[in-house]
Amino acid sequence: MFQGTLREVVDGTEGGVASVVMDLDGIALESYAKPDSDLDIMTVGIELSVVLRSARQAAEALGAGATQELAIVADKMTTLVRQLNANYFVALSLAPGGNVGKGRYLLRTRAPELASELG
Repeated sequence: MFQGTLREVVDGTEGGVASVVMDLDGIALESYAKPDSDLDIMTVGIELSVVLRSARQAAEALGAGATQELAIVADKMTTLVRQLNANYFVALSLAPGGNVGKGRYLLRTRAPELASELG
């Protein structure tokens, strides 16, 4: 259902490694990882669901409105998260030096398509 879009996002982003569509309870609907990747995108997604819930609560407490995007930049991986609706998000993990701008662009432009597939 989401496989083609997730593959497009990962393969279309220099340094893209894996992507997942997941709900805020940590249940993955679909994922895609490059064949040579050893990244466990499911575990990444589960941890991100906790972070995203906290970010949403903080944004609401500050009166900043709904959280739309989150980026976590670490030494060995960058992960971009885009909220699809109140319950689902898509995440893209990139290798160090990956093209974050292109990843953000692809997530932003593909989010409506992914959200519409959720129903």
